[in-house]
Amino acid sequence: MQKGANSIYKSLIWGEQVSLAVLDTTALVNEAIVRHGLSPVAAAALGRTLTATAYLCSWLKDEKSALSVTINGGGAGGKIFAVGDGALRMRGFVENPHADLPPRADGKLDVGGFVGRKGTLSVVRDDGDMPFAGTSELVSGEIAEDFSAYFLTSEQRPTAIALGVKIGTDSRCLGAGGVFLQPLPGAGEDILSRTEKTIAAFANISSQIEDMGAEKILLGIEKASYSVRHFGFVCHCSEARAAAAVISLGREDAMSLIAERGEISVHCDYCNTDYRFGAADVEKLFSEKA
Repeated sequence: MQKGANSIYKSLIWGEQVSLAVLDTTALVNEAIVRHGLSPVAAAALGRTLTATAYLCSWLKDEKSALSVTINGGGAGGKIFAVGDGALRMRGFVENPHADLPPRADGKLDVGGFVGRKGTLSVVRDDGDMPFAGTSELVSGEIAEDFSAYFLTSEQRPTAIALGVKIGTDSRCLGAGGVFLQPLPGAGEDILSRTEKTIAAFANISSQIEDMGAEKILLGIEKASYSVRHFGFVCHCSEARAAAAVISLGREDAMSLIAERGEISVHCDYCNTDYRFGAADVEKLFSEKA
């Protein structure tokens, strides 16, 4: 598989005692950068969140299942939102996409400062049965540690996670993705220790994704059989849905807005698309409804 393609590779390793997943989300992050005009640190924060959300979505029961993640840490970037479904159609946005911060002392992007460190990470999963909602306190705002804390406290599944997004001088993403190591129930202390030591080797996962791609990384951990799935940035908004929102206003309120503003604009935060309706458009909508 070509490096840079959105993909998730999964395998059972170490005597089938650990579930391993490696994701390449480079193209997904670049799509988000283009759609939202993200600053480098905003791209890193949203990219890490989208990567972890894609991993969570890969466990959904079917294509109609849905999952959403909200991170509210009180940082300069505001809230972060990521959404996906069982078909791995992903999308997301940040409240302040243009917010920027100076690099940390080590020269890396200050994702923790952008996200904030005092707040929560919330996950809502709808698999067709009773929706599940879980929330955990943020640990660092660096995203990977925060998702590890979520898995441990809300789902009682210890999970070692490495996430990264590398932004080039032209503000495009050069490499993005993650490694997830999840010991299965019954795994011994030796497996837990091995998991922690292995994840430490992926402190620079974004550069490793850029250089090798997800498949080589997975096979470098253990040469085992694996499955692969692909995904992309896909929004569920449409002109028809926007038109339905206009109709829901009622004719009187809709025409009042037209008189005041000259048009009605319906904005989708997830893909940063505006659907605009002029006076003739609104008249046609209500005539067709009648």
